[in-house]
Amino acid sequence: MLVAYYSATGHTADVAKAIADAADGDLFELTPEREYSSGDLNWNDEFSRVNSEHNDESLRDIPLNVTSPDGWDKYDTVFIGYPIWWGGAVWPVNHFVTDNDFTGEKVIPFATSASSPLGSSGSDLADMAGAGDWQDGQRFSSSVSADEVTSWVEGLGL
Repeated sequence: MLVAYYSATGHTADVAKAIADAADGDLFELTPEREYSSGDLNWNDEFSRVNSEHNDESLRDIPLNVTSPDGWDKYDTVFIGYPIWWGGAVWPVNHFVTDNDFTGEKVIPFATSASSPLGSSGSDLADMAGAGDWQDGQRFSSSVSADEVTSWVEGLGL
């Protein structure tokens, strides 16, 4: 199993690590070529990077340092984790989704958000991927415990 994730502030990374521990999976952090600074992430600043990207879809093409982990073909289950931005998956996960072939993969999205629901983010990513057996995802609050995450993973029956 693979647990691929993008984490802007550390909350998604914490959940990803708990999933990897519970599922005995490998972690793969998605890192943009141009990292986001705390100022870039300040959605209260109308001129911040995330606001600019939100307002102009052409700016949402965020290349990653590496789009596939070594040994991609050995995975049959892939968890994809991300924060929710403006009701959707963060755009740094897009290249991971479009640059990998999910044919034959079980894909389980998970997200972190203080208040936004998972919404259609998982199905939007599934549409972008065009392949794979995409499962219903799970949204976690930023204060979720590792035990709660483990309980969710165990309930998946993997």
